[in-house]
Amino acid sequence: MKAIKITKETFTEKVFDYTTEKEWKFKGNKPAIIDFYADWCAPCKMIAPVLDQLAKEYSGQVDFYKIDTEKEQELSTVFGIRSIPSLLFIPKEGQPKMQAGAISKQDFIDTINSELL
Repeated sequence: MKAIKITKETFTEKVFDYTTEKEWKFKGNKPAIIDFYADWCAPCKMIAPVLDQLAKEYSGQVDFYKIDTEKEQELSTVFGIRSIPSLLFIPKEGQPKMQAGAISKQDFIDTINSELL
């Protein structure tokens, strides 16, 4: 299990359809983490293996997605991505929270356990 790369189409289907909804309405059936990244970004490359490890550890409990900000510029604009990596933590109920910058595996675990599960 690894973090899954998604596009605008997949995002509007599985996460949130910002083209039709004005208020946040999460479509997923379990919490999710979205990594906004770019291939050239060194901090993004640092957290990529951590996200893949966590995707295995939390398989069936949390969905892990990756959005390439170079290819999906519209999504980057919609979420106001100004620096990468930017991480979107999405609980099953309630509002998502954005975290800019790379964080440690322990910080991911703490946030998953306190905010998502």
